Amino acid sequence: MSRNGLKFNGVEEKLFSGKGVRAESVVLDEKEIKSCLLSLDRTSYMVIKDGLLGISTDEPCDIVAGEEGSYAAILAAVPPMGPDQLGDASFREAHGLRYSYFGGSMANGISSAEMVIALGQQGFLCSFGAGGLLHDKILSSIQKIKQALPNGPYACNLIHSPSEPALEKMTVDLFLEQGVTLIEASAFLALTPSVVRYRAAGLSVDAAGNIQIQNRIIAKVSRREVAERFIRPAPLKILQELVSEGLITEQQATLAQQVPMADDITAEADSGGHTDNRPLVSLLPSIIALRDRIEAESASPIHVRVGVGGGIGTPEAALAAFAMGAAYIVTGSINQACVEADIGEHVKKILAEADMAEVQMAPAADMFEMGVKVQVLKRGTLFPMRAQKLYDLYKDYDSIESIPEKERENLEKRFFQKSIDSIWEETQTYFSERDPQQIERARQNPKRKMALIFRWYLGLSSLWALQGVAGREMDYQIWSGPAIGAFNSWTQDTPLAKPGNRRVADVARQIMTGAAYLSRLQYLKLLGFHLPPTLTSFSPES
Repeated sequence: MSRNGLKFNGVEEKLFSGKGVRAESVVLDEKEIKSCLLSLDRTSYMVIKDGLLGISTDEPCDIVAGEEGSYAAILAAVPPMGPDQLGDASFREAHGLRYSYFGGSMANGISSAEMVIALGQQGFLCSFGAGGLLHDKILSSIQKIKQALPNGPYACNLIHSPSEPALEKMTVDLFLEQGVTLIEASAFLALTPSVVRYRAAGLSVDAAGNIQIQNRIIAKVSRREVAERFIRPAPLKILQELVSEGLITEQQATLAQQVPMADDITAEADSGGHTDNRPLVSLLPSIIALRDRIEAESASPIHVRVGVGGGIGTPEAALAAFAMGAAYIVTGSINQACVEADIGEHVKKILAEADMAEVQMAPAADMFEMGVKVQVLKRGTLFPMRAQKLYDLYKDYDSIESIPEKERENLEKRFFQKSIDSIWEETQTYFSERDPQQIERARQNPKRKMALIFRWYLGLSSLWALQGVAGREMDYQIWSGPAIGAFNSWTQDTPLAKPGNRRVADVARQIMTGAAYLSRLQYLKLLGFHLPPTLTSFSPES
């Protein structure tokens, strides 16, 4: 049974004893076998015909005595498995989706309104990258999304801003004003009054006394201690403070103690941007086990789902995540090279050429003083090395003035391309609109002033990449994880190799379809079938 590459080492399924399919419906050619298996909505029957393994999608029937040669005996059946069956059905139902697939947020609007709309219209969820944007841009983007997706699905990102709590509060104010009912909370180190307020402000009780949750949260975390804070109810102390400030009611504070902070937890593995570089295979089971323990202890009637992001760039990675129990998968880096991503074409080009090893950790602009790092692309840019140099100077000196003159001259000439004095003037103007208290703190603390000056470079480097600023290519900060390299390898020599052909909804569909197809192959392997290489991979369809 090996002429077509298929072998069977299992035991014939007794369920199909006396059953067969019409011999003329059986295909033996590898390409035709693959085509049958790709008919994901139909049961595929593995059969023996003329001593060879084959496949048929015809319905089985009783083998008529004396006509055995007209039938092929059935060995096994592969049940239907569509891409819309993968993951947790309750996730799809809760968010009004067709697929358990989430396009994660990318700050500065890289996951644009166009990206959110493109995915939402095809039954996928996506989060608008509100992090790093000012009020007017966030507002106009939300209004555009709401017009195209009046009934959803969509989410908006709320990024933790420990150095700028006023910005976090402003963003939540805007979300509440605009009726945004789903946010992706990312990069949180602890719960803040703003994210607790968002959750509590959407709580009410219906006529039957049941708690209604209007404001839903998908929390993206990579640490168990942070995950636990979102799986449990909001802290009483923060709730009391919000009540005293008149931001939530007494009833909402009471209800918030009875529901978890989040509806869904995304276990963030080795991703682009803020990441702890956690391995997916270790992190996801750990967070699921933590969730199960907490829910068992509290006997909570509300079940928090756990999905996973980071490293998802191929059908194999998606299937692995679902096989480990992920309720949904989250993609990010691969979407950044798509048509709908709001970032320069030069960046999309080098992302589409990147390998898995061409990423590196670098100091983060928003949590610079804390030493927090983000994962970025190192291909075609000097940003990771230059950002690390700035952090080393920050650690070694107490002020800009204490840095040796030659070092300052090097910064102005090679890194900043302008004087430090002019940078400080720009920084003051920027924060006077965004958060004036930042300037006051810097005037009283020379080290803080140095941090803001260095953050000028770190912050603008991502905008230079976003806008494709000519002459600044070596300073582009491009958030990316190794998933982009895996995706590029998978799409090599296919239409998706070119960024101009990468449309975010098509990429999502290809990954989910591939994962569904590969899940059927895994089922066959468990039954004892050996499959040739031509069958064991899924290439993007043209």
